[in-house]
Amino acid sequence: MTKQREWNCGDPQNRRDWADATTETLRVLEGKWKIIILCQLFAAKAPLRFSDLERLIEEVNQKMLIQQLKQLEKDGIVVRKVYAQVPPRVEYALSEIGHALGPSMQALIEWAELRRARLAHAAADPAAPD
Repeated sequence: MTKQREWNCGDPQNRRDWADATTETLRVLEGKWKIIILCQLFAAKAPLRFSDLERLIEEVNQKMLIQQLKQLEKDGIVVRKVYAQVPPRVEYALSEIGHALGPSMQALIEWAELRRARLAHAAADPAAPD
């Protein structure tokens, strides 16, 4: 699934296509809670009940969590499974395409850690070059 890119590609159409693909991806993932939800599902390595997600993401209200989960489900990133029992039980898990986000999420985390380290270094030694 991973495709090597020739980033110095001279084809302007390829560069536009890459920008469009990146923009599309960011639109799907935008929202304060989606990345947090995905991180919880990655970390759990098993389906999580709605109440588990609610407990793990303390700051989110129920309405927003439902909305974000519905959007992630609509976009095919999360799978929702309803069990016919009383009381009803609903579990959420990453879909195949959701799991495919793993390397990208890891790369973003590594980039954030690199950026934080550089900012901390710059704050500690303002005269040091980037």
